Amino acid sequence: MLLNPAFFKLYKTPLLLAFSSILFYISFAYDLLRTDYVKLVSLYVTLFFLFYKLVQIFKHNIKLLTYLAFGFRAIFILAIPNLSQDFYRFIWDGRLILEGLNPYLFNVESFISSGEFPIAQSQELYAGMGTLNASHFSNYPPMNQLCFIIAALFTGKSIIGSVIVMRLLIITADFGTLHFGKKLLEKLNLPVHNIFWYILNPFIIIELTGNLHFEGVMIFFLIWSLYLLHIGKWQFAAVILALSISVKLIPLLFLPLFFQWFTKEKQSVKTWVPDFTGIPKLILFYVIVGIITLLLFAPFYASEFIENYINTTSLWFKNFQFNASLFYIAKAIGYSHGGYNEIVRIGKTIPYIVILFVLIISFFRKNKTTVQLITAMLLVISFYYFTATTVHPWYIATLLILSVFTKNKFPLVWSFVIMLSYLAYLNINKADKSENLWVIALEYVIVYGVFIWEVFIKKASKMEA
Repeated sequence: MLLNPAFFKLYKTPLLLAFSSILFYISFAYDLLRTDYVKLVSLYVTLFFLFYKLVQIFKHNIKLLTYLAFGFRAIFILAIPNLSQDFYRFIWDGRLILEGLNPYLFNVESFISSGEFPIAQSQELYAGMGTLNASHFSNYPPMNQLCFIIAALFTGKSIIGSVIVMRLLIITADFGTLHFGKKLLEKLNLPVHNIFWYILNPFIIIELTGNLHFEGVMIFFLIWSLYLLHIGKWQFAAVILALSISVKLIPLLFLPLFFQWFTKEKQSVKTWVPDFTGIPKLILFYVIVGIITLLLFAPFYASEFIENYINTTSLWFKNFQFNASLFYIAKAIGYSHGGYNEIVRIGKTIPYIVILFVLIISFFRKNKTTVQLITAMLLVISFYYFTATTVHPWYIATLLILSVFTKNKFPLVWSFVIMLSYLAYLNINKADKSENLWVIALEYVIVYGVFIWEVFIKKASKMEA
């Protein structure tokens, strides 16, 4: 059948697009160095174009797009991540826990500097993760650690084996996201093919499946929770949301947004009149989320745990800076006025600004329907990353999945231009080790341009009409 010319004529376009994508993904996975910037950008731009055409042309063929999405993921199964070295720390944490040691109490450097090698391949993992990662305690929540433990259970002495196991876990989570994402889109009467702007996106395939970032697992639980909430199973939704938080802490930002969901107005009126009889349900929802989250952290608790975890997490506000936007502008203004070490001062302020914004969105914006709630989540997390000191490429995955259920497309655009962040260190082999701010500026001019057009200009035009 495959040799039948009529078959090739009928399926010429999908075969050509799919085969081309396979070749480019193979090159990306097995024949790319992170410092080969021209090749990196060329491959990614081509893959993104092919992805866009596949979804555009075959949006009504859900089965074909599903096969392609997971077929492309399978290409990466035997590949060592080439854009991130975080996976070495993942492997370390999982193996350390199996040795009965708490990764929240012992950093990698403390073992290596004293000549101790507590796990198999200690020296290889230490060299792979780098001194920066090795110098601080683990900040990965317990459900994330469970994934690391599973990898250590199956392959405790093989780095590539651990990579394969973790990759299979992330791919499995993507199946779950596809399943519940489709069901939620159907319930909301939205186009089902929208989910493929996430599932088939080369950004997701490369950053999550390829580079082993567990945002994919967190997103699976988040979308499952939102689906359960939409169909009225809010108690179970709270349990699943706690699992999401226990993979990555970022869903904690969304908790205040549920206020209006549980206190919807009693009747249709122009002004919002809350029904406070929903407050007990809201409180129970929060209690369930809190208890499950604390229970998951409980096995790791020790007297030093809280201090170590807070100090490690705070590094992303006070010490680290990468691919930021508004923060870099604020820092530049501070330096121009004779400021010093602005990251510490501004970094301490950012959480308060974000909390204020979350509260404003929670109480002064309509978040009563599922689409309104998800849109509010998108606005909140976008604001958080617009103000953050550090925005790694894989962070954008959460924005992208939320945008699937809204009319906003700026996260899709960001998923395309985010690869520019890998060009930030064009000066890496030169005396100047700082980020290339022109590259970062180009990224954010595009993102902010689309964001402002969608959220403000386009909305204002509709109101006038």
